[in-house]
Amino acid sequence: MVESEDIEQIHPQDFSWQFWPVVPIYPYGKRRTLRKEVVKDTIWTFDQLQGIFYVVVPIRMTVVKLERGGLLVYAPVAPTGECVRLLNELVTKYGEIKYIILPTISGIEHKVFVGPFARRFPTAQVFVAPGQWSFPVNLPLSWLGLPGKRTRILPENSQEAPFAEDFDYAILGPLDLGLGKFAEVAFFHKRSHTLLITDTIVSVPAEPPAIVQLDPYPLLYHAKDKAFDIVADTSANRRKGWQRITLFSLYFSPSVLEVPTWGEVWHDAQTAPERSRKAYFGFFPFQWQENWQESFNILQGNGRIFVAPILQSLILNRAPQETINWANKVASWDFQGIIPCHFDAPTKAEPQQFRQAFTFLEKCSLFSSNYPLPEDDFKLLRNIDSGLNKLGIVPPARDKL
Repeated sequence: MVESEDIEQIHPQDFSWQFWPVVPIYPYGKRRTLRKEVVKDTIWTFDQLQGIFYVVVPIRMTVVKLERGGLLVYAPVAPTGECVRLLNELVTKYGEIKYIILPTISGIEHKVFVGPFARRFPTAQVFVAPGQWSFPVNLPLSWLGLPGKRTRILPENSQEAPFAEDFDYAILGPLDLGLGKFAEVAFFHKRSHTLLITDTIVSVPAEPPAIVQLDPYPLLYHAKDKAFDIVADTSANRRKGWQRITLFSLYFSPSVLEVPTWGEVWHDAQTAPERSRKAYFGFFPFQWQENWQESFNILQGNGRIFVAPILQSLILNRAPQETINWANKVASWDFQGIIPCHFDAPTKAEPQQFRQAFTFLEKCSLFSSNYPLPEDDFKLLRNIDSGLNKLGIVPPARDKL
């Protein structure tokens, strides 16, 4: 159940995020936060929103109560006034934030919040995934805003971490991607049998998440079929917009989406009833085929977990053996639920289902996939992969195992 506050008690300044120009994506300088208790008196999620061109998806921080008191924060979000207040309510009840975890090295949407977040909680130790890097110049972590005196690299052996009593973790990478690297650290909370994941695994809900529904405009924008449509705010249209957003965000250009010519887009924009800046001056460069719903249903797969298509096509296929070894280690833990940093959470899933999600890296596997994603929807991602490889920007994908 999502925990809410009396809207009259919330001041708009509580949503303010002044560092938004560092990563200038929607919702820019105003970010709402929703807290949800996932495991009673033990685990909470804090959802915010991010997106481009109203393709909005949740970004999530997870907070866990430690056995000996205090809290651990996995993948911080923007420490707005609202977020900090909701977090301090837990601090008052369960103890101070002892550890802040940055579980990735490539996701700027996660890295950008760690420094500001650590400054709001000056006694917390910061642990980061090994192999951190920055572009275009590889700078020291302290130059990226992380507190130098209390920032450490996560030990390779999870038993050497100060929170080993509560967690095991497994590090994937760093994987060499040419211009950059990819890494992710999965955390297993032993007492609640819960797995924390950053970007590798997602589960897509059929209905728009609560954080997305706080401002339905992006949902209604993508529920349009034409630039000149006026879409009523109904639950059906919110659902329609969300499902299209999901297809676009995970595939970039699914097979059921046609992109009109710029001439057509410009012409339609001139007749659009809403031509404000908020509506991108009437521009709507989307044209969905009638069978788009079927494509979403296959992707959603009744809520099953899967590896995000961009990771399948552009990242993990460059290190299949290392990825499978990591997946096997994670699948050796006896978790019963997963909390990813994006889309749905928590999702009920067991180790075999997690391992099954990585069968796309194998020619043959004991963990056969019941929900293969349509190859047609990967067309743009495959073309991007091929183009980057030909230019020598990324190393070639390796053969399936």
